[in-house]
Amino acid sequence: MRVLLIKTSSLGDVIHTLPALTDAARAIPGIRFDWVVEEGFAEIPAWHPAVDKVIPVAIRRWRKNLWQTIKSGEWRRFKQRVRETRYDLVIDAQGLFKSAWLTRYVKAPVAGLDRNSAREPLASRFYQRRLAVARGQHAVERVRQLFALALGYDLPSGIGDYGLNRSRLLEKPASVPYVLFLHGTTWDTKHWPEAYWRELAERLGQAGIEVRLPWGNLAEHQRADRIASGLKNAVVLPKLNLAGVARVLAGAKACVAVDTGLGHLAAALDVPTLSLFGPTNPGLTGAYGKGQVHLGSDFPCAPCLQKKCTYQPTAEDQRRFDLKREWPLCFTRLNPERVASRLAAMLLAEDLR
Repeated sequence: MRVLLIKTSSLGDVIHTLPALTDAARAIPGIRFDWVVEEGFAEIPAWHPAVDKVIPVAIRRWRKNLWQTIKSGEWRRFKQRVRETRYDLVIDAQGLFKSAWLTRYVKAPVAGLDRNSAREPLASRFYQRRLAVARGQHAVERVRQLFALALGYDLPSGIGDYGLNRSRLLEKPASVPYVLFLHGTTWDTKHWPEAYWRELAERLGQAGIEVRLPWGNLAEHQRADRIASGLKNAVVLPKLNLAGVARVLAGAKACVAVDTGLGHLAAALDVPTLSLFGPTNPGLTGAYGKGQVHLGSDFPCAPCLQKKCTYQPTAEDQRRFDLKREWPLCFTRLNPERVASRLAAMLLAEDLR
């Protein structure tokens, strides 16, 4: 059986789909997948043994210049690629209008979430099979249930398996144990205060633990430099592609992360990770897997699910906190002392394994 999977973005969403592939491969001998994914994440599907062909798209880039997309032939080549293989089924695991639109170019039945389950109800109009998957569950479990319904097998019990081989990414053992700081994220409100990262790095230095800081753009590079400045135990990594970041993750003793796609990649590689949540809900989109610890703020307005903080500090807040260095205030409930204590327990547990 050959299936075309459409799950284009984001990084976390792409990673969340991997356990469903593992379920399907175990339930249906010989099943193979091709995967339509945003070009920036095209490395990841190829890491799963059930995926044969990765078909990159560039919807984000194409939207900005439709005429150039058509003129360059990129759109025509995409349509040719999805039409050159005969598929038994198409699964749109994104549930958005943009992903549903892509299914129009494939001559095969299409399965996806029904209007009450999809993030954008209009997407369900493009599907021949509309499947109900309850909201309010972790994203990984929702995709696993969608695959089980679409392909007709019983959902396996227990935690999902990403199907990635961490040992294949390890080039050689690390010369010294290190903790990776996954400090980059999209929303301003999801950033753990920079001063907290700096203090945590100092605490780890006092314990003789090295810290490594990856980055993906100029702002992240500058933040990493500021966190590491003057600290002998902190190393700012060179710019890496996803495969390079995965290799560094695979060799880490542990990670500390905010709500970020790289935190999900750490989970997929079974790297013990302490994830910090202020405005978002770890129950729905937290890192999923073994060795994953979530610290969620219990601040009165958390989780607010807002990209911009609208909290108005009280006089007591202004007295207790440095509002320029400790913002958003929901993260004051996850201060460096608390995070360092929880991380120390994780590292000890790893040493005792």
